[in-house]
Amino acid sequence: MPRPTALDAVSQPLKGIALVVLATLLFASHDALSKYLAGFYPILWVVWARYLVHTLLMMVIFLPQSGLRVLRTRRPGLQTLRALCLLGTSLLFTTALQYIPLAEATAVNFLAPLLVTALSLPLLGEKVTRGQWVAVLVSFVGVTVIIHPGGALFTPAVLLPFGSALCFCFYQLLTRKLSGTDSPTTSNFFTGLLNTLVMSAVVPMFWQTPSLIHGLMAVALGTCGMTAHLFLTQAFRHAPPAMLAPFSYCQIVFAGILGLVLFGHSPDMAGLVGIALICLSGLGAAWLQRRR
Repeated sequence: MPRPTALDAVSQPLKGIALVVLATLLFASHDALSKYLAGFYPILWVVWARYLVHTLLMMVIFLPQSGLRVLRTRRPGLQTLRALCLLGTSLLFTTALQYIPLAEATAVNFLAPLLVTALSLPLLGEKVTRGQWVAVLVSFVGVTVIIHPGGALFTPAVLLPFGSALCFCFYQLLTRKLSGTDSPTTSNFFTGLLNTLVMSAVVPMFWQTPSLIHGLMAVALGTCGMTAHLFLTQAFRHAPPAMLAPFSYCQIVFAGILGLVLFGHSPDMAGLVGIALICLSGLGAAWLQRRR
């Protein structure tokens, strides 16, 4: 068996970084498509379409290889709770995008990794350093700057991306819990299938038949979401999470570009400062984690 070379030691992390950056572009594109489609269709329809396409693609890719074994889980209760947390994230964030520009909503949603840090001590028993607590505090200052009193975003709607971040925080904590018992493929398949079934039970009450172009956009929506998750899974095989975490903040940059190009939204000075504080706090937390 050939030994790893110095070139491999460099190229493997670079592959992981490239996959994370591509995943963030796909996530930002997914959110932009969600925002656009929710302007024409009920939010429940948009979220249902996203999970339906996700699940169908997972079936095409993984069922021929693994059969129904891919759905076997040792922790069905935790998997169900994890799936519902992601469903809550999807519903709250898609709703938030109807009231809040893409970049600002994405930035507030990036509180999730820092909330994970804050809750790791009481829920997972992991040690949280003083520096990490400072990063969490700075991130909340960033959110406060974005939604400063008297600003355009100082409305109850700002609670939507915050609620989305909280749901996503618990989703990430449950993902950690399940990582020792179930594979990422099983977790992603279970989540997609369960959420498709849940949304299929309610979407008939809000049904609208899409036009051809909107139907294709819904397919693109689900494809972006599923592919982004696959890219992230692959990225962690090439590089450690602490190395890749800073590059996840590329999503805020892509969200800002797409928000400007597609919707004509550009953050004001307060928004830019708040986004910068959230990014810096997240990067700082990732750097501290890597040092450990």
